Amino acid sequence: MRMYGAPIGATSIALAVLASVGGFIFGYDTGQISDILAMDDFLQRFGQQQADGSHAFSNVREGLIVGMLSIGTLLGGLVGSYASNWLGRRRAMSVFCAVFSIGVLIQVTAFHSWVQIMMGRFVAGWGVGALSAAVPVYQSETCPKEIRGSLVSTYQLMITFGILVAYCISIGTRNVDQSGASWRIPIAIGWLWALVLGVGILFMPESPRWLIAHEQYDAAKVSLAKVRGVAVDSHHVEYAFAEIAEDVKKEEEGGKGTWLECFVGNPRIPKLAYRTYLLMTLQAIQQLTGANYFFYYGATVFQSVGISDSFVTQIIFGAVNFVCTFFGIYVMERFGRRWPLIIGGIWNSAWLFAYAGVGVTQDTDSKATGSFLIAASCLFIVGYASTWAPGIWILTGETAPTRTRQKQAGLAVASNWLWNFLLAFFTPFITGAIGYAYGFVFAGCNLAGAIIVYFFLYESSKLSLERVNQMYGTPGLKPWQSEKWAPPGYRSRMDEMEESKIAARNSTAHREDTTGLDGIANGNPGGYRTGRADSDETMREVGNGYGKGVTKKPVAV
Repeated sequence: MRMYGAPIGATSIALAVLASVGGFIFGYDTGQISDILAMDDFLQRFGQQQADGSHAFSNVREGLIVGMLSIGTLLGGLVGSYASNWLGRRRAMSVFCAVFSIGVLIQVTAFHSWVQIMMGRFVAGWGVGALSAAVPVYQSETCPKEIRGSLVSTYQLMITFGILVAYCISIGTRNVDQSGASWRIPIAIGWLWALVLGVGILFMPESPRWLIAHEQYDAAKVSLAKVRGVAVDSHHVEYAFAEIAEDVKKEEEGGKGTWLECFVGNPRIPKLAYRTYLLMTLQAIQQLTGANYFFYYGATVFQSVGISDSFVTQIIFGAVNFVCTFFGIYVMERFGRRWPLIIGGIWNSAWLFAYAGVGVTQDTDSKATGSFLIAASCLFIVGYASTWAPGIWILTGETAPTRTRQKQAGLAVASNWLWNFLLAFFTPFITGAIGYAYGFVFAGCNLAGAIIVYFFLYESSKLSLERVNQMYGTPGLKPWQSEKWAPPGYRSRMDEMEESKIAARNSTAHREDTTGLDGIANGNPGGYRTGRADSDETMREVGNGYGKGVTKKPVAV
């Protein structure tokens, strides 16, 4: 397959989809808890007995059961970055799946202790959180730039699919009353998804950027060849390898990336701290859009407006979310990152204002009001699933430089999960106090998100990760001007993509008398093999020249 004239291997699609099972695990766990909380057996075992003999959860207990997963994911997102940098992206994901499986085991063996359920979700959260930081980075570092946005969006697609599958399984088991099977079965099935990802990912290629950073140059070329579907000695592999190797070399001249520089910056890397705070803010706003208000508590919310079967309502939400994410994949690839997020924020805000306005002013016991609230919720989910849901995960993987990418992704994901916990825990208290007026809070957050994107986010679509780094360092470039930015010497990003293919072919033709890469491949990333270029002390810069004859002094070896 070819995209914009460049070869795309089937392996790149396979690895993106398989890695996105990490998103499926995330979505599946998110979706199941909403329905499990409403199951009779679960209520009788872990709820509190009321004066009339029925069982119910207090706001504190319900908030802890739902929200403790998020505390685990917050910690997992941070700690997981160490494992990803040490073990490699693939093996680390297998470890994270094992941690998640332990959490599932703790939950399914609970009988009457709600604390055991809570702690099981906490342990499972470590695995989910680490995966949510590792998967988008692995996808962004490995997938070809021509379809990077679409492939990384599959992570969000699988989140929505996981939510939908969880709803369907829960509605199928809710009336099974044998030893808690109604809720144990949905939780235990989580093992299957962890097995698929934990084993399957080991058969996929490792991130070439991680391999180059760890001086495994031959393996990096093999990885690049697999995702492109070409031979190892292809000009496409040589070109991409040179570009990545040079960028990694420049970043590592100042030593290894640290957590501190993520917050205070590094003079060698443009806007490093800026990008950390931007990603953390965007991930927080993704939670503050209000989507998980419906996914976590939708069944409970719509029971209160007289919907006869709130489980069915949840399936409707899940189906809308899943289907519209396909449209979101197209939107984020076709229209870039900035404008879909801006328009999506405005759209989401409008429907949340309508949802809250009707909920506050109308009789919520009427069928007409209930139907409108469901319709407004679905239209909100349409906008969310098409823009903010996939877009933020794409940006998490492609915005930061290689040197600190996994750490910054971990911090961004930790921000997401922190707000996930706060919303999960405090939502029962807030809705009990202000009811549907809660929607006004989310509406304001969506508007704030649109404004922040306009003034602070740079457009990174159709650029290699190395070019994204270069764009953030362009003096005087404003975020609202960035969509017109192209690498120096090119009229547009499409011109650069076209000429990069030409340069890649030229690099093969000139391999004998221009810059070579043997020095890198033989464990010397600081030095390039040179032919006639040595005699006149010039060399063609394969990584930055793109076939245009740019020259520089040879690097000392």
